[in-house]
Amino acid sequence: MTQTDNKAKHECSKEMHNFLKELPKCEHHVHLEGTLEPDLLFPLAKRNKIELPADFPKTPEELHIRYDNFENLDDFLHFYYIGMGVLITEQDFFDLAWSYFVKAKNDGVWHAETFFDPQGHTERGIKMETVVNGFNRAAEKAQAELGISTKLIMCLLKHLPVPNGMETLKAATGFYKQGLIHGLGLDSSELPFPPKLFTECYSYAAENFGEDVGLTAHAGEEGGPEYITQTLDLLKATRIDHGVNSYKDDAVMERLARENVMLTLCPLSNVKLQVVEDVAELPVMKWLEVGVPFSINSDDPAYFGGYILDNYVVMHTRFGFDLNTWGKIAKFGVDGSWISSERKKKIHEKIDDVVANYKKLIE
Repeated sequence: MTQTDNKAKHECSKEMHNFLKELPKCEHHVHLEGTLEPDLLFPLAKRNKIELPADFPKTPEELHIRYDNFENLDDFLHFYYIGMGVLITEQDFFDLAWSYFVKAKNDGVWHAETFFDPQGHTERGIKMETVVNGFNRAAEKAQAELGISTKLIMCLLKHLPVPNGMETLKAATGFYKQGLIHGLGLDSSELPFPPKLFTECYSYAAENFGEDVGLTAHAGEEGGPEYITQTLDLLKATRIDHGVNSYKDDAVMERLARENVMLTLCPLSNVKLQVVEDVAELPVMKWLEVGVPFSINSDDPAYFGGYILDNYVVMHTRFGFDLNTWGKIAKFGVDGSWISSERKKKIHEKIDDVVANYKKLIE
């Protein structure tokens, strides 16, 4: 988060930092493979006897420096897929997810809906059950020991052929029916792969995975607002991941507000991948004015230098929201989550308590 700290417009006092940490959060846009910290990557490579490319950084410190200098989305994805290659066994996937859940708990996360990319593993000869079982063991432990409710969202990779995506969906059907996977997403390079290419895949999911399956997709990060429209009209998604470029079309923003479609914003990611030069440029004030719901998320925090609390803090330093607005944003995240009404009510009540308690200290 250091590269944008000198552009802060508002102070994040100790009391405000404590408030943001204690405020119950729901995370909807975090890729489990994107939580692979260099400190875990190198030990896993050694454990699994994986030889990293000759030009790959040789130490965690060198790798962190390289992560600070991504040129664009594809440059990031190059390193992302190399890192993914050290994940081999069910224990590797468990260790990765558990490490994320521990950090999430410390940041005040109450509910986490986590992405994973099965094609990035099955293409390497890793069985899907190895991936799913490892992640679900960690999710069950997080629910039992940390009190974090969880959902697992399988993503299709846009840069791979659509038939490969269909094969992946069919192979995952059993996991959906067992309740081990709860949603479908779409990620990787946005250009030149418009959402409409995956209409058949999403239709298959809607028809075969049950009415409770959640549908979302990355759109409007590099692509224009027409990508968001395609995602809503053709993929029938009820959530949009990123969606930053929605501000370029008033009709799209009005539709998002009218249909209560939540955007899963990733502030530090948007800076690292040069969607914007600074977090202050994100169109959140327009969204609030129009009534577009959004949540704040970490995306690929091991690569972008900040987990969810870091993203909340940098948002405060740019926009200086008051406590009521922060409570409203936190509730956007609750209402946009794929959880029961009882769970939503419980988190809502805790948000109200935290806001009320800190009003005595801050306002």
